[in-house]
Amino acid sequence: EGKNMIPSEWIDQADERIAPHIVRTPLTHDAARNLYVKWENRQKTGSFKARGALNKILGLEDWEREAGIVTASAGNHGQGVALAGQLTGAQVTCFVSEHAVPVKVDAIRALGAEIVAVAGGYPEAEAAGRKFAFENQKTWVSPYNDGQVIAGQGTIGLEVVDQITHPSLRGGWSSRRSNLPVQRGDCFAANARNDGGNLTYLVPVSGGGLIAGIGAALARLSPRPRLVGVQPEAAPFMHALFYRGSQDGIPDLPSLADGLTGAVESDSVTIPMVKQLVDEIVLVSEEDI
Repeated sequence: EGKNMIPSEWIDQADERIAPHIVRTPLTHDAARNLYVKWENRQKTGSFKARGALNKILGLEDWEREAGIVTASAGNHGQGVALAGQLTGAQVTCFVSEHAVPVKVDAIRALGAEIVAVAGGYPEAEAAGRKFAFENQKTWVSPYNDGQVIAGQGTIGLEVVDQITHPSLRGGWSSRRSNLPVQRGDCFAANARNDGGNLTYLVPVSGGGLIAGIGAALARLSPRPRLVGVQPEAAPFMHALFYRGSQDGIPDLPSLADGLTGAVESDSVTIPMVKQLVDEIVLVSEEDI
């Protein structure tokens, strides 16, 4: 493994750990555009974030769960953490921005989590959550700056490779042991474009947990597929880190892709992973979104 990489086996372990609790989402092929689409909006809670949250929290020691779980979220990660708390009996406190999408906040609360609204944007909510967890000796679960969260998101990469290789699996399948409802959500992840036999994976980027996880899963392939991040022009934080090594001076503007806004933690493990695993990051206008 590279010094900035998570161990490859963590992704296989995550796949096994979360399998009873998630949906294996469909992969469809648009022949006209030569484009595969992985429909993670059909995941539990409507987002891929359930994968990373479940992997992290199911893998904790009992005492870490019993201390209480604290997280911060723009909406989707919070639902995943609340779902994991519901499954394990852990108490979850989720810090959100006062500007968070109300329907997402309501969904977090409906899964049993306590909500703490913070003045300002997502970065302020994250800072307040980390401080609260530290001061109260609770267990902090980052939306992206955590190897086990990244490994959970990386299970998408394993699924896509399987589904492209074995067309019979493309319809996806639900866990037989899980009776949790499948909800409609606002994001799907990991498009793959087939360029003459060489796949290019297109993955949305914010803090980088999803693309780092998928990149780590794809790194075991030879030749390694091309990996391209996609980020809103309104919040090009990882783009700035990738190309100039700094996100200083980047404004955090509102975006229709509300889950992709907000600065990246300066010490995030995703930053070196993205630099090592990703080939390019492109920016998309609000009009195109």
